[in-house]
Amino acid sequence: MITYLQAEANPQRNTGTIRLYDEAAFEGMRRACQLTARCLDELAELVAPGVPTQVIDDFVLRFAMDNGALPATLNYRGYMKSVCTSINHVVCHGIPSEKPLREGDIVNIDVTLIVDGFYGDSSRMYPVGKIKRAAERLCEITYHSLMLAIDEVRPGNRLGDIGAAIQDYAEAERCSVVRDFCGHGVGKIFHDAPNILHYGRRGEGAELRPGMIFTIEPMINLGRPHVKVLSDGWTAVTRDRSLTAQYEHTVGVTETGCEVFTFSPGGLDTPGLVFDNKNI
Repeated sequence: MITYLQAEANPQRNTGTIRLYDEAAFEGMRRACQLTARCLDELAELVAPGVPTQVIDDFVLRFAMDNGALPATLNYRGYMKSVCTSINHVVCHGIPSEKPLREGDIVNIDVTLIVDGFYGDSSRMYPVGKIKRAAERLCEITYHSLMLAIDEVRPGNRLGDIGAAIQDYAEAERCSVVRDFCGHGVGKIFHDAPNILHYGRRGEGAELRPGMIFTIEPMINLGRPHVKVLSDGWTAVTRDRSLTAQYEHTVGVTETGCEVFTFSPGGLDTPGLVFDNKNI
């Protein structure tokens, strides 16, 4: 049975109930998510061949502190970094290190900043120098699958409509959808109900209601969908070492449709613009 509760009446932990947030909470999410989007915008100039991903982590920590925020991943369940940097065949939760980025890499940078108790969660793909067309195409497909899913977010639709939009499009483009990880409710809790699957059937799953806030973050592979987690307990990779990509937005269900909280202030969250800038 699916239960919906007003967020202020629900304990500050994941109880399995779906929180419905009010306008004051939506405003809090706008502040947190726009700060996260600004951080991701500024990272576009930093990603380049020879730059260690630890430099990206250091930047995110400084950016958060300078803006009165906290990185949500820092010390989260033992994770010791301020950001996740997932390169090439790393699906998600890649750990920043001193290893430098290389020409032709693609990297997903996943940032979550806490502002006044609200979690702003978003990720994007970045090209490292000039990349191959196959990698560029994968990022375009992944981004487009996310936007198709967002188009399904409105009252009365079902969670299955979101997953089906992603799966139908990605598989038609001869790619696969990772099933081991999903989007999630978010607000004053980092990972909350409901889970947002990136595959499914239309008309199934929980009904979307005004006040719901969650992430949509499809992970799309050029090869098969299977993944494994490495011995560090965090880094998830494609089992066949095929290239993978991910884009993520945080959205809220409104009375008439959907609000995307994490759109880029500079329009840099679309792969075409970022890739063109990096390839000049």
